[in-house]
Amino acid sequence: MGEPWLLIGLIFVAAIVYSSVGHAGASGYLAAMALVGVAPEVMRPAAMTLNILVASIGSISFYRAGHFSWRTLWPFAAGSVPFAFIGGSVTLPGHVFRPLLGLVLIVAAVRMIVRISSGTDDDGVHPPRVGVAVASGAGIGLLSGLTGTGGGIFLSPLMLIMRWAEVRKVAGTSVVFILVNSLSGLAGNVARVQVLPTAVIGWAAAAVIGGAIGAYLGSRKLAPQSLRYLLALVLLIAAAKLILS
Repeated sequence: MGEPWLLIGLIFVAAIVYSSVGHAGASGYLAAMALVGVAPEVMRPAAMTLNILVASIGSISFYRAGHFSWRTLWPFAAGSVPFAFIGGSVTLPGHVFRPLLGLVLIVAAVRMIVRISSGTDDDGVHPPRVGVAVASGAGIGLLSGLTGTGGGIFLSPLMLIMRWAEVRKVAGTSVVFILVNSLSGLAGNVARVQVLPTAVIGWAAAAVIGGAIGAYLGSRKLAPQSLRYLLALVLLIAAAKLILS
C-alpha cells in the first residue's frame, strides 16, 4: 500500500524542483517509476504525459511573468522538433550512450556551480545567431528523442554556459521548448498511451500541483542564483539516473 503513495510523493517533489528551473521533470518521473517497479511499457508514455501537463503550467507561469520570448525559442524549436522525431526512431546501445550522456550533464552542472561562485552569473549575455540556434536545437532534439525527455536538461545548461540569455529567460524558453518536444514525442507514440493505468490520474494530480508550485516559485520568487543552484541539482539528479539505470 505504501508504494503508490511513495510514487505520488516522489512525482510531487520532482515536479516542484524541476518546474522551478523551467523543466518538466521527465527524468525525475522516470527515475521515480523505476524505483517503485512500474512496468517499462508504462513508464515512457506516462512520463511524457506528465511532462506535457507540467510544461503547460510552467509555460503559462513564465509567460505571464514576462520571462518568455518567442524570438529566442523559435530557432531552437525549428531544429529540435523534427530531429526529436528522428531520435525517437533510433536505438543506440544504452550501456554506452547513457553513461556518457550522464557525464556530460555532470560537467555542465559543475561548470554552472563554478560560474555562480565566481560571480559572473548573467554577465555578457548575448543571443546566438539563428543558424547556430537551429543547429543546436537539432542536436538537442536528437538527444531528446534518444533519451525520451523533453530536451530541457540539454538546452538550459547550453544556453547558460554560452550566455545566450539571462537565467529566468532561459527557464521560460526551456519550459516551452520542452512542451513542444513532448507533444511531438507523444504524437509519435499515441498508441502507447492506451497502456496507461488508472493510477496515472493520481500521478497527474501530484505533477500538476507540484508543477504549479514550482513554476510560481521559479518565475516570481526565487533569486537567479538560487535557480542556478537548483538547475545544477536537477542536472546531477538526471545524470545519476542516466548512469545508474
